[in-house]
Amino acid sequence: MTVGEAEREGFAAFILRMRARGIDSKALFSAMEATPRASFVPAEWKNWVWSNRTLPIECGESFEPCDLQGAVLHALDLKPGLRVLEIGTGTGYTSAIIARIAERVLTLDRYKTLCKQAQQRHEACGLSNILVRQADGADGAADGPFDRIVVWAAFEELPRRFVDLLASGGIMVAPLGPGDDVQIMARFTKIGSRFERVDLEFVRLQPLIRGIAQAL
Repeated sequence: MTVGEAEREGFAAFILRMRARGIDSKALFSAMEATPRASFVPAEWKNWVWSNRTLPIECGESFEPCDLQGAVLHALDLKPGLRVLEIGTGTGYTSAIIARIAERVLTLDRYKTLCKQAQQRHEACGLSNILVRQADGADGAADGPFDRIVVWAAFEELPRRFVDLLASGGIMVAPLGPGDDVQIMARFTKIGSRFERVDLEFVRLQPLIRGIAQAL
């Protein structure tokens, strides 16, 4: 089976799993289908991109399972015209998906290598509404407010400092919990000066690390 055939079959199986979870977003599925997932991972893992397993990538980081990515992106309730902040660029795949639906994406990562690779992949996809920046994402970005924020690393406690980064009624999806144990992926909706929280599922992601990497 070729990589292309495996990716098509894997995507079909992914759609079925998402629908079994009650997720059936035409816009999200179309954006994911239009973005070649296999092009966003190291060559040796191309046949595993729809296997719903965590895959290793450069800089000691990881590529989240497709089902988790799909569930998180669905929870963001993405729509045209929205400005989105992503913390944890990784391979650049999820920011590419977001960019196909929203108006503009700012994605941050502490690793220069990952930022450069993600930018190259975005350019190859013809996506021009994504800004990739090497930065410390622990405090967000001064470019806000944002309509949506997604974080791919765990906060030890409720990130209240992010309230000011969200527009009124904005949504943030992020994991909460200890960096060395199971966390809860939660959806936070800004209501006034507070968050309304809905827990989504258990996850195990790396902790949010302050600072930027100097060597990679």
